[in-house]
Amino acid sequence: MRPPALNVGTKVALAVAVAAVCVAGAIGVLVHRITAADQLAAARAGLDLELVSAAQDHAAGRESPARIDPPDLPGPVTRAVHTGVRVTYLQDTGQRRVLWAVTPVSGRKMLALSRSYAPEERSLASLDRALLATGATAGVLVSLVGLVLGVRIGRRATAAARTAERIADGDLDARVRPHGHDEIARLAASVNAMADALGARLEAERRVTADIAHELRTPVAGLSTAVSVLPPGRASELVAGGVQKLRGLVEDVLEVARLDSEATAEDIERREVSAMARRAVAGLDGVDIRVTADAVVDTDPRRVERILANLAANALRHGAPPVVMEVDGPVVRVCDHGPGFPPDLLAVLHTSGPQRFRTGSRTGGTGLGLTIATGQARLLGARLTFRNRPGGGAETELRLPTG
Repeated sequence: MRPPALNVGTKVALAVAVAAVCVAGAIGVLVHRITAADQLAAARAGLDLELVSAAQDHAAGRESPARIDPPDLPGPVTRAVHTGVRVTYLQDTGQRRVLWAVTPVSGRKMLALSRSYAPEERSLASLDRALLATGATAGVLVSLVGLVLGVRIGRRATAAARTAERIADGDLDARVRPHGHDEIARLAASVNAMADALGARLEAERRVTADIAHELRTPVAGLSTAVSVLPPGRASELVAGGVQKLRGLVEDVLEVARLDSEATAEDIERREVSAMARRAVAGLDGVDIRVTADAVVDTDPRRVERILANLAANALRHGAPPVVMEVDGPVVRVCDHGPGFPPDLLAVLHTSGPQRFRTGSRTGGTGLGLTIATGQARLLGARLTFRNRPGGGAETELRLPTG
């Protein structure tokens, strides 16, 4: 299972926290090494001065804390002093550390001073604790600042993404409030500009569609009148059928235009779902009504019947019999036994909804039936779901609101 992706805010906060820890660690290591070197140099210089004073006391016959040829003198120091130089040496015995200062004296003897290096080690350990506490505090503070900055950036980016998703879902009035002059503000301005351009283009398309449909109503009505006076025959039947289809297409286009502009009103009545289903398929042959459970809902019966009629007609046109309309309370399912929805069309139905003038079927058609059904369902507050049944065939489910 793939782990969830980190958002921008979390990534920024983590990056700032990691950078703060790395910088604090590097500074701590550098200060530790410089301080340790300075401490060792100062300790060697101090013990060397004490050795010089002890050598003077030894030459004058006075007592001093220095020792002559101590048995625990480290080997490297003995070899170096035999060359005639004064030596300071830090010995690590594994349990403790000892600082030596040794100088040659008369008779190939060696005068040595030694002391524990524990005070410097304690001082360095205290410095390390202070550096660790300071680094941790600074790291936490910088991480909090990074977290606040990351959360702010993440919220702005998330707001822009959600607004873009709302625009993609059809809410062309959604806008992002840009803040500042950074890249996210530019992204917000670009999303708003995209929404404005998309809204203007869709409005122009809707206007053109509605104008064309209105202009076609008059000549189509004239054609219908002219067909009615033609002499009976095969030719007149073909012309009448074509005119009837053209008239239905014009009415569908006008209905889509009204749904796009939402210039329609609802006429709410209390009706049984089964009764609306029967009225919807009254003029369609080959649709079987099955009532599993009935329900009474407050809705616009004309719109519900239009939805169910379009779904049933779509199943008859693009599916295969038998076509069954099942009423299960406020849910109505329309099933057929055809090849089902094509995969590419089903993907579009699940994301952006039906696209006008696209059916996904080789039999042709205008593709406005599902568009009108979806628009009517949206106005009613109903939910329309499209799927393919495991046993074969397409299934469309209309779930009416019961509140």
